[in-house]
Amino acid sequence: MKKRHNAILRKAVMAAVIGAFPITSMAGGSDYDVLQDQVKTLQKQLEQVQKALKEIKTKSASKQDMETAKSQFREEISNAMTPNTLVHLAGYAGAGYDSKVGKDGSFVVGSFSPILHYQYRDMFMLEAELEFAVKNDGETDVEMEYMTIDWFMNDYSTLIVGKFLSPIGNFRQNLHPSWINKMADAPPGFGHDGAAPVSDLGLQVRGGFGEKIRSNYALYVANGPELNAAAEDGGFELEGIMAEGFNADVDGKKTFGGRYGIIPMVGLEIGLSAATGKAAVTNIVDEEAGTSIGVLGNSRNYDVFGTDFSWQRNTLDFRGEYVQTKIGEALTGPGASEGAKWKTWYLQAAYMIPSVSLEPVLRYTDFDSPGASADVKQWAVGLNYHFTNHLLAKLDYQSNDVNKGSHLPDSKWMAQMAYGF
Repeated sequence: MKKRHNAILRKAVMAAVIGAFPITSMAGGSDYDVLQDQVKTLQKQLEQVQKALKEIKTKSASKQDMETAKSQFREEISNAMTPNTLVHLAGYAGAGYDSKVGKDGSFVVGSFSPILHYQYRDMFMLEAELEFAVKNDGETDVEMEYMTIDWFMNDYSTLIVGKFLSPIGNFRQNLHPSWINKMADAPPGFGHDGAAPVSDLGLQVRGGFGEKIRSNYALYVANGPELNAAAEDGGFELEGIMAEGFNADVDGKKTFGGRYGIIPMVGLEIGLSAATGKAAVTNIVDEEAGTSIGVLGNSRNYDVFGTDFSWQRNTLDFRGEYVQTKIGEALTGPGASEGAKWKTWYLQAAYMIPSVSLEPVLRYTDFDSPGASADVKQWAVGLNYHFTNHLLAKLDYQSNDVNKGSHLPDSKWMAQMAYGF
């Protein structure tokens, strides 16, 4: 640009000089007055040239400003395409038909569970799942399955605070959504009042590391669970564990636990889980009178142990899990009773036939609890049809070996449409 300015200046000066000396003067005229007039004319033309140069510089500066404005505009477009915040809606739902063998069946809605993710850059994320379920009387229950704020501290660890799905075992935290679970319901013992914790409310650190042999981990501290007791023969008996992420720690005793998983080869993961803390009876049920009262019993030992594995090879999926929860005794206080133990395990095999999108499934579960009426040995066989990776139809048959007073039938059919989005 500077060279161009100099060239323009030279041309302007030459034009001014040539214009200031007429042909007659250049031919040899030497009149002083004429020469003085020509000098004045030259000065005026030089002033015009300087003015023109200033205008050129002004236009050049404006062009530079334009380039700066373009650069700022490009930056704004880039920021708009990669915003600081991202919002994502996901979730799942299920609906179907249940029929106890030999009895009339009913259409049922499993649940509608929207999941919200709200992420700020690569640093933080809010995630929450609500569960909408229809009760037998037609009323709708709404529960918060989990709600956490996650801080991605580095490539190997994430700090999670809030209510989160229990990291004990694998089923609850990874497999329970209806479009992922290959059967129409959860294995006995992996739901409410079961052997496996459902959720916790507290603080968790989880992540993974390794290259040749990968592994993952989860460590947490949370509010302790609560216990149900039943009045029986003048005494009390523990009836169930409520490990569902309470918003208050009634006895002030925290639970500490976690899971470590290792992937020694492609397709195989082995996990080991444990938790320890305190629990207290907060509810006593009188089954004969059909009433219950809220209490606060003495703290008891609360210990959980679990192990799980999963193996995938081509279209074969084989997995299993074992969880045991042990509650210590409390000889005094409301709901005083001996200790108790809950344990459950299952094995499941599924094989996808890609050519027809059909997937037969077989599962066996054995659940033992202090109350004999809740014990069950269950065989379940199913056939799934996959419309897409996230939409499938299930048809299951269950055979239950139960004791008197069980809420489970001897056998039943279940049909379900499950949709993940």
